[in-house]
Amino acid sequence: MIDVKYKLLHEWNVNAETAISIQNEIKKKLKIVPFNGSVELIAGVDLSFPAKDKGLAVIVLIEYPSLKLVDYVYEIVDINFPYIPGLLVFREGPAFLKTWEKLSTKPDVVIFDGQGIAHPRGIGIASHMGLFINMPTIGVAKSKLYGWYDPLPENEWSYVELKDKNNHKIGYVVRTKKGVKPIFVSPGHLTDPDSSLEIVKKVTIPGKRIPEPTRMAHILTQKLKKGSL
Repeated sequence: MIDVKYKLLHEWNVNAETAISIQNEIKKKLKIVPFNGSVELIAGVDLSFPAKDKGLAVIVLIEYPSLKLVDYVYEIVDINFPYIPGLLVFREGPAFLKTWEKLSTKPDVVIFDGQGIAHPRGIGIASHMGLFINMPTIGVAKSKLYGWYDPLPENEWSYVELKDKNNHKIGYVVRTKKGVKPIFVSPGHLTDPDSSLEIVKKVTIPGKRIPEPTRMAHILTQKLKKGSL
C-alpha cells in the first residue's frame, strides 16, 4: 500500500457559521499555479446520497492516454451536515477522505465532480480537498455556482473565461459537445485555469459531455446505488 494519508486541517462537526469561517481561513493556503507534471494516472471523484443520512463516494483511477479504468474504491458514510449551497464540502468531504485512504495507487491529478475556485468564497470541494491531500486537483461542474461569462459559441470545444466579480479569471466555461450544455472547469489546488482546461481536454472522450474520470465515477456511483455492481 502507498501513503495516501491526508492532513486534517479542521474538524467536520461544526455549524454553518463556523464552516464559512473555516473556508475563509484555509483558502489562504491555496496555490493556483500551472500544473507542469506528467499526467499518467488521473483520479475521478463522484459523490451522491443513496439515503438522506448516507453519503456515497467513488474514486476511480483512469490511465492516460488510454483512458482505461484501472481501479476504483468506494465508501458509504453517515452524513451529519445539512444541505447548504456553498458548504457542500462539509457533507461530502468526510466521505471522500475515507475513500481516499483505500487507494492502493496514487494518481497524478484528481478531478472532482464539483467546483474548484469557482465558488462564492473561492474554495469549492476540489480546492478544499486539494489542501487536505496536498495534490493537484481540478473541479469540473455541470452547472455554474459562481461567476459570469460572455456568450459561448455552440460549436464543439468552444470555451470562454469564467470570471469573478472583480473580472479575475477563475476558470473556463467549456462546450465539450455541440448542442449540449457546457461544463464549468476551475482549478482546485496546485493547478491554474489554463492547465486545468488542458488536462480536461486530454481526458474527455469525443462525443462525451464530461471528462472520463468523473463520467466513469458517476456511472459506478449509480450502479452501486442500484446494487448492480
